[in-house]
Amino acid sequence: MKETDLFRLIHSTEAVTNEMVIRWTKAFRYNIGISPVLVLWELKTTGPQKQSVLAAKLGYTAAAITNIARKLVKEGMAEKLSDEQDRRKVLLSITEKGEDVLREAQETGTRLRLNMFSVLSEEEVDRYLAINEKLLTALEPGLKE
Repeated sequence: MKETDLFRLIHSTEAVTNEMVIRWTKAFRYNIGISPVLVLWELKTTGPQKQSVLAAKLGYTAAAITNIARKLVKEGMAEKLSDEQDRRKVLLSITEKGEDVLREAQETGTRLRLNMFSVLSEEEVDRYLAINEKLLTALEPGLKE
């Protein structure tokens, strides 16, 4: 691949992603951003967890996960629980409000993506899916970076 094509590809991919984040942020009525939504998703799908475990799974620093957790707890979207086996261990857990917010975040994202992808033909969608699946396969653990 030519270097100019690579830079165009990188730029266009980042531009689409950035525009979708901006549109999602404007359309979403809660002021929490994407990172807290990813934390809510992780809590919903895998249950209560230590903040250090969440940080490692999602690639956040300890300071970032602390700030995210603080905001989610303050907004009533998550709560801190003591581990029944070890009271010294504190787990972050999603609340019912957090589940409602997560559901709304997903609905907002789906609506925006449906609108964005509606400009593609069926053939373009098929090609786009094939390209993304190939890229995801290339990113699987065990492949050299």
